[in-house]
Amino acid sequence: MATIHREIFVDADVDASWAALCDVGAIQERLARGFVVDTTLEGDHRTVTFAGGFVVRERLIARDDVRRRLAYAVVDNPEVRHHASFQVFPGDRGGSRIVWITDVAPDSAAPGFAGMIDTGVAAIRHTLGASRRE
Repeated sequence: MATIHREIFVDADVDASWAALCDVGAIQERLARGFVVDTTLEGDHRTVTFAGGFVVRERLIARDDVRRRLAYAVVDNPEVRHHASFQVFPGDRGGSRIVWITDVAPDSAAPGFAGMIDTGVAAIRHTLGASRRE
C-alpha cells in the first residue's frame, strides 16, 4: 500500500480550518472550491463530484474534534483501496497546518491519486487562504 503525505499551510486559524474540513457536506463551498463541485450526504456516506465529472462514494470513518482529525475511505471501487485522513494543527507562526495522509492500493494507483491530491491541495490553499509562511 502506498502512502501519499501532504502538508498544507493556510492563513485561516485552526478553528476556521477545522470547521471547513468538518462541514463534510459542503466541501465544494468551504474547503476545496473548484476541485470539488458537489457533495451529497447519506448517513455516514457522501458522494463527491470533482471538477471534470469524476464521482466517488466515500464512507466517513472517524471524526475526532479534540485532535481535529477526520478520516474517510472510498467504498465504490473494489479494485482500489483508498483510506485518507486530515488533521489540523496550529501553524508555527499563526494560521493552520493541515496534514492530509492518503493510503492507496495497489501501489500503481498512487500516481493518479497524488495528482488529484495536489490539485486538491491547491484548491484548499485558495479557499482557506494560502499561507505566505510555507
